[in-house]
Amino acid sequence: MKEWKKIILMVSVFLAAFYIPFSNPRVSSAILESFHMLQEYAREHVLFCLIPAFFIAGAIANFISQGAVIKYFGGGAKKWISYAVASVSGTILAVCSCTVLPLFAGIYKKGAGIGPAVAFLYAGPAVNVLAIILTARVLGWELGLARAIGAIVFAIVIGIIMSILYKKEDEKRTKDAMNQFQGEEKGRSLLQNMIYFASLIFILIFATWGRPEESVGFFHSVFNIKWYLTGFFLIILAFVIVKWFNRDERITWVESSWDFAKQILPLLFAGVMVAGFLMGRPGTDAGIIPAEYVSSVVGGNSLWANLIASVIGAFMYFATLTEIPIIQGLVGSGMGDGPALALLLAGPALSLPNMLVIRSVMGTKKTLVFILLVVIFATLSGMLYGLLV
Repeated sequence: MKEWKKIILMVSVFLAAFYIPFSNPRVSSAILESFHMLQEYAREHVLFCLIPAFFIAGAIANFISQGAVIKYFGGGAKKWISYAVASVSGTILAVCSCTVLPLFAGIYKKGAGIGPAVAFLYAGPAVNVLAIILTARVLGWELGLARAIGAIVFAIVIGIIMSILYKKEDEKRTKDAMNQFQGEEKGRSLLQNMIYFASLIFILIFATWGRPEESVGFFHSVFNIKWYLTGFFLIILAFVIVKWFNRDERITWVESSWDFAKQILPLLFAGVMVAGFLMGRPGTDAGIIPAEYVSSVVGGNSLWANLIASVIGAFMYFATLTEIPIIQGLVGSGMGDGPALALLLAGPALSLPNMLVIRSVMGTKKTLVFILLVVIFATLSGMLYGLLV
């Protein structure tokens, strides 16, 4: 670290320690809330969401051929195939904005075009079939339908815009990726590789399967046997990696997974703590920004209300499905229909922890453009929906 950076860091810590009013109940509550949110995140997401995602990302980096990724997701791929697959990915992967990050990093570094990769990044948490069904049941079918249509359209349109803006740079990156990774995976059939990846994905899906509100139905039945299903696919995975992979392949897989963890986890933890300090955990009013301030500025259907809802959604961290009861409470406090949709479209796909990691993968400029596009489209969609409804 350069000397001037060290000086700035030390001065910042000194000024914070000197001036922050720790005795203020709101400040002390927000600081404690940041640790509560980190603890909640660690308990609910690291073991059963992020760790499987890291292993999937490591598998993508090692065992999916470079040519295959570029064929279906690269700049020369058929657009309708790459964007169709990327935009509906969330119907399979019921993940939050943080869990999708290792998967996004894996395909992006493997040579996927920025357009399909960003479409996958947005759609992964946004096009969550369970969340859309729950939105329709709790907040009304109109909002559920608008969320489903908006999320799929957003994923495709934002991906296309990113691919247009960074076309030349993306072509060079894809070419460099092809030159860097010339080796094709050998020794296993297509069926064997499909079983390997399917077992990893199903472990992620069932390990993260949340409890539905209703005690009957398909989703509840799956929840009751989720650990049996997870164990079944763990057994399949154990068989696969022992029988079909050699020792060196297993080592490189673990090393790649660890590389993703080292890159992503520190930024996620820091972002979760900051989000907890600012907004508090979902359903609480312990952050430095009081909840009544939020509800007071998102009433009606003005441009300002929709923009504020989009920005709040973009920076606030939502675990999978938690956005629905939060918005239900905000609607009960006077939130307009348009801002409710704006928050639903910006919230699950973005968060402050998510932004920090995306920056480390794509760079600052592309990350800012992606965030700006999400906020703009969420704002405009909220206004349009508010006018129609």
